Amino acid sequence: MKQQHNDYKVVPYSKLRRALAVGLKAQHKPMIHGLIEVDVTRAREFLREHKAKTGESLSFTAFIIACLGKAVDENKAVQAFRKGSKQLLLFDDVDVATPIERDMSGQMPTIPYIVRAANRKTFREIHHEIRAAQVEGAAKAVEGFKAFRFLPAFLFRPLFWVFFLIVRAYPQVWKKYGGTVSITAVGMFWKGTGWGIPVVETTLLITVGGIGEKPGIVDGQIVMREYLSLTISFDHDMIDGAPATRFTERLKELIESGYGLDDFKIEQN
Repeated sequence: MKQQHNDYKVVPYSKLRRALAVGLKAQHKPMIHGLIEVDVTRAREFLREHKAKTGESLSFTAFIIACLGKAVDENKAVQAFRKGSKQLLLFDDVDVATPIERDMSGQMPTIPYIVRAANRKTFREIHHEIRAAQVEGAAKAVEGFKAFRFLPAFLFRPLFWVFFLIVRAYPQVWKKYGGTVSITAVGMFWKGTGWGIPVVETTLLITVGGIGEKPGIVDGQIVMREYLSLTISFDHDMIDGAPATRFTERLKELIESGYGLDDFKIEQN
C-alpha cells in the first residue's frame, strides 16, 4: 500500500522487478557492442499511411522483431547456447524476448514476453500478438516468473544460481523461460538520435534506440531520411567479429528494404 507523506511517497518495489534485478546481476558476459544507423524511412512511411487509412497504429517493434527473426533464421550461430563445456546448441525456432508495458491499476509495469518462433510469423501476426499481450492477463505474459510471487525475496539469488547451472546443461530451459534472443525498445521514450548500451542476458540482444532525421542520398539526390539508432550486442564467447558483421549487414538490409510490409499489403487486399 502506498504511504503518503508531505514531501515524498513510498510505492511498492514488485517481486517481479526484484527477481529481474537479481537475475541480471548474476550474469557476466564478455559482450561486444555495435552501434549502427538504419534507414527506416520506408517502414515509417508505411506505418503512417496505414494509420491514416485504417486508424490502426501498427507496432514498430513488431516490424523490427519480424526482421530480427528472419535475420537470425539465416544466421543461427548468433543464438547459440553452450551445452556443457564442449558443445553448442542451435535452436531452429527464433524465440524473441521483449519487455512490454501493461496498464495494471494505474501503473505501467514492464513485463517480459516471448514471441515464439518469430522466424515463422509475419509482421502482422507479431503485431497482433504483442497488442494482445499488452491487454490480457499477466499470467501469460509472465509465464516464466509466476513462481516468484510466492517465494521469499532472500531466495532469489541462490535460485538464480541454481537456474544458471541447469541451463548450462539444458539450454532448452532457458529457451522456454528466456527466449533465444532479446530485443528492448528504449527509443520509444525519446525523440531523436540516441543509442542505448544494455545489460545482456542472451547471446544476442538488439537495443532499439531513437529515430532522427538527417540528409541521405537516394538515386543520386540528397533528401531527408529517418534513421534508427540500433545497438547490436553479442556474447563474444559465442560469436566472432566476422559472423557478427554478416548478421548485422543482413538485419540492416531487411529493415531498410521494409521486410514483411509487402505481405502486409497483400493481406489487406
